[in-house]
Amino acid sequence: MHVSIQQLNKSFGPVRANQDITIAFAAGQIHGVLGENGAGKSTLMKLLSGVYKPDSGQIFINGTAVTLGTPRLAVQIGIGMVGQDPLDVPVFNVLENIACGLQMPNDAEVRQQIIHWSTTLGFPLHPDQRMRDLTVGQRQQVEIVRLLIAGSDVLILDEPTTGITAAQVDALFAALRTIVATGKTVLFVTHKLDEIVALCDTVTVLRAGQIVGTQLAMPISKETMLTAMFGEFATHAQVPAKPIPTADPRWQLSDTMLHDATFVLGPLNLSLPKGMIIGLAGLEGSGQRLFMQHLAGIARPDRGQIHFDGVPITRANPTAAWLPADRLHEGIIGAMSLREHVLLLRDSLLAPQQTAHEKAAQLIADYAIKATPDMPLQQLSGGNQQRAMLALIPESAQGILLEHPTRGLDAVSAMAIWQRLQVRRDNGATVLFFSADLSEVMQYSDAVLVFFGGHVSRLLAHDTLSEEALAALIGGVGFAEVSA
Repeated sequence: MHVSIQQLNKSFGPVRANQDITIAFAAGQIHGVLGENGAGKSTLMKLLSGVYKPDSGQIFINGTAVTLGTPRLAVQIGIGMVGQDPLDVPVFNVLENIACGLQMPNDAEVRQQIIHWSTTLGFPLHPDQRMRDLTVGQRQQVEIVRLLIAGSDVLILDEPTTGITAAQVDALFAALRTIVATGKTVLFVTHKLDEIVALCDTVTVLRAGQIVGTQLAMPISKETMLTAMFGEFATHAQVPAKPIPTADPRWQLSDTMLHDATFVLGPLNLSLPKGMIIGLAGLEGSGQRLFMQHLAGIARPDRGQIHFDGVPITRANPTAAWLPADRLHEGIIGAMSLREHVLLLRDSLLAPQQTAHEKAAQLIADYAIKATPDMPLQQLSGGNQQRAMLALIPESAQGILLEHPTRGLDAVSAMAIWQRLQVRRDNGATVLFFSADLSEVMQYSDAVLVFFGGHVSRLLAHDTLSEEALAALIGGVGFAEVSA
């Protein structure tokens, strides 16, 4: 299916998200759509998938003008989108989630199609698996299978590799190559240059809602792409890792056992010092999320105790901020604006005599959020939602717990966020984060905890590790020697 766009425009109040977009995407190829956060990538894809209606301009499918009024109509025409946050019903199984979005009353037929596409694409999915038991990467695979069963000839993937493991990224890339080999079209939205180089046939760069230059055939250099994205690309000096202090623990875990519906972690005997950034490394689902939820006080251990600054944690800890990966369901309230979020957190965010509107405007400026104080956060790009969630961390937070902290952020935005987190560390806060990106763990951690097989390593100093050694520990090689 050949898709072309002529003079497409979309604004949200004073914010011009897309301006005079004219581009074409040929069938049987993977087309990269690249740009910094807020460049207009997600808005363009939502126009193509029927989520938004353009203010002006036209979309053509195989040379015929179409009106994509709703996502359902877009899917019927042959265009489907996998968003940054997969849409599913957690209590349903895979078959039920797929069937409820299709006009296929025969469950046996849906089951057969799920097995066919899962086998074809190499996805480890079973129709009877519960969605709540799947990782983010597996939920994304369910979305892809659903769209293929629905007959989509154009698949749009918006930042699909954020929050998934390296193995799941490899599986996704292999599946996309299989899909385009059948003549379908893939639009791959990202801000990661390595992914464009590894996967895409063409790349289109957006900056400030407009296409920079023309669509480019790969390969092209990363420097060329960076210049198109940012103009002059600024690098930031690496802040040296801090040595592990021997006193003043922020969190202390003593003979602690943790569990949820699917996983048991422990026993744990750990001391997590004040004033450090600690990376949690391990395969997705190895207990990192469970660990941080208990440190935040939103779950209680089965055995043992967790102390925060010497006091036992018995309830949600007001001085420990927890920022989950699923920002729209757990981190922010999508229908509310940044100003309204400030009002919810007035006791920890507002200075004397300061209004919520003034504070929201200050956060927008400080964190470079492309929004207005009264814009609903669900209307922002994923990267801007992430920056908004980070901006809402109270200054009083002495413990900061982050799941995929730079999810959806471009390189410059990620570095700016880490600079802020390093300032928080230098002011005495302890930052714990989980990232599937080993290079991020190695670049920003003062020390690392490795999760493997229901156990956690002792605190490993940054200067004792390399990325290769860390990868081996994650796979269990030599883990017994570092186990706490």
